[in-house]
Amino acid sequence: MAAKIKPSPLETPGSGWLLLIHQLPAKPAYMRVKIWRRLQGLGVVSLKNSVFVLPATEQTRGEFQRLLKDIERDGGDGLICQAEFVAGMRNDQVRGMFNAARDADYGAVAKDLRHFAQALGKAKKRKPDLGSALIKFRQRFADISRIDYFGAPGRMRVEALLAGLEHSPIANSTKRGAMDPKELTGRTWVTRQDIHVDRIASAWLIKRFIDPHGTLKFVPGNDYQPLRGELRYDMRDGEFTHEGDNCSFETLLKRADISNPALRAIGEIIHDIDLKDGKFGRPETAGIAHVIAGICRTHAEDEARIARGKELFDDTYEQFRRGGRGA
Repeated sequence: MAAKIKPSPLETPGSGWLLLIHQLPAKPAYMRVKIWRRLQGLGVVSLKNSVFVLPATEQTRGEFQRLLKDIERDGGDGLICQAEFVAGMRNDQVRGMFNAARDADYGAVAKDLRHFAQALGKAKKRKPDLGSALIKFRQRFADISRIDYFGAPGRMRVEALLAGLEHSPIANSTKRGAMDPKELTGRTWVTRQDIHVDRIASAWLIKRFIDPHGTLKFVPGNDYQPLRGELRYDMRDGEFTHEGDNCSFETLLKRADISNPALRAIGEIIHDIDLKDGKFGRPETAGIAHVIAGICRTHAEDEARIARGKELFDDTYEQFRRGGRGA
């Protein structure tokens, strides 16, 4: 491993690296355990014995500095370098190590989520406490997300599993009927920020077919309390969200009383991408899933994702409307 020390701070993950190199006294033994847990909590990867790496940002610099002070206070010593790899390892390989570590973390949460969902489905009388379980799962997910510096692929799998639990038939056992179209006109439609497939497609459905003059609003978290004139979709306790085994797009179609074969076909695609249950198995699903993943990867702003999603679903709708396969 060769490293070139750089004098100036780097601002974004991946543009440079911080190395913490330390030496701890042999005793007390608990100190090594304590420092290792601290390092794990920062999401470091280890290149060599006692050489730990984080992407160079102001936040990670501060974390390493605080940790080094604690090491020195307990009788150890060390140093922090800001470095750029020039031989022996490439930046993409280091990023891959971070993503592999986070994918392992996400995988453990996903495994527990699947087991819990299975237990929830099998229990006939005394159901597991869904509310308490969701709080714990969300906290585990948040802890991993905080140190997911490069967007590991496993994140989306956990998000989908969490959404499935949040919108499970037990959490949303009351199905509601169709609404008067006048109740759906000129509204503000609210959903969670960082939109993905169901919310992108639902926003397109709302603006094109349900409420063209309505406005879209994106808010942090699931616990938003609507203002006068606002309707929530794909949110916990929202007016339009998962009901039974329907995704939010399908719920919108039913409650807006839309019976359009082309939109039903799109709903089946969104269902399979969002819920990952293979219920409909349409041949177009994999391709649209890849396009949506690309939109979310290349566009951080929700408005940009909406714009790109509009192009995608306008074209998909026209294909189905004009007699494309499966419409």
